[in-house]
Amino acid sequence: MLHRLLALCLGIFLALPVGAGPLVVFAAASLQGPLDQAVAGWEAETGGEAVISYAGTSALARQIAAGAPADLFISASADWMDWLEGEGGIVSETRTDLLGNALVIVGRSDPVEPIETLPARLGEGLIALALTQSVPAGIYARAALGALGLWEPLAGHIVETDNVRAALTLADLGEADMAVVYRSDATAAPDLAILATFPEDTHPPIVYPAAITAESTAPEIAASLLEWLQGASAAAIFLSAGFDVKGAP
Repeated sequence: MLHRLLALCLGIFLALPVGAGPLVVFAAASLQGPLDQAVAGWEAETGGEAVISYAGTSALARQIAAGAPADLFISASADWMDWLEGEGGIVSETRTDLLGNALVIVGRSDPVEPIETLPARLGEGLIALALTQSVPAGIYARAALGALGLWEPLAGHIVETDNVRAALTLADLGEADMAVVYRSDATAAPDLAILATFPEDTHPPIVYPAAITAESTAPEIAASLLEWLQGASAAAIFLSAGFDVKGAP
């Protein structure tokens, strides 16, 4: 029994190339926290090592296209993954839809019900959004506000930030009265409450595709992590953080 157990443990740790350097993961800023936990689980199980660089999806996609040394890319936008695929930046057959999310308004006030009362509720205050021309959360937010006829009334009160976590931080610090972020972001700011959730039909579907990059120097290790992120242990982490898990029952 002891020999079999040792062999099993050795099999797990030798499944990854010996002496390989840390895997480099480029990931959307909204994944920070839950993805750290999930990757830590993969490291503990396999003996692998990974470093994660978080930023707005658009910035990461452009960096990869320009030759940045990433092995795995997890985007908050199917459109930006499409763009990077068109640039030859990913291994297309490894692409998979990993997660989903919802778009919400957070702040310290009472719930915004109905959501169309947002301009009146905000008054002279400020609302923080991620960059609305390039960052997925900002693009979704502009689409949702536009669909509800709220973009023009709010235009003078919008503060745009580099990524969705920066928008959340402005609201958390009280430098903005509200922020439009992902549902999962709300778990990273316990002092803020979800004031409203945008109807799904007001914005494009929120999908987090993942793929191994075309220039990865460790595609086998990247494949191991990508597979682990689709498993039950990772799903439990993501679900508890407010994400939807693609393929989950």
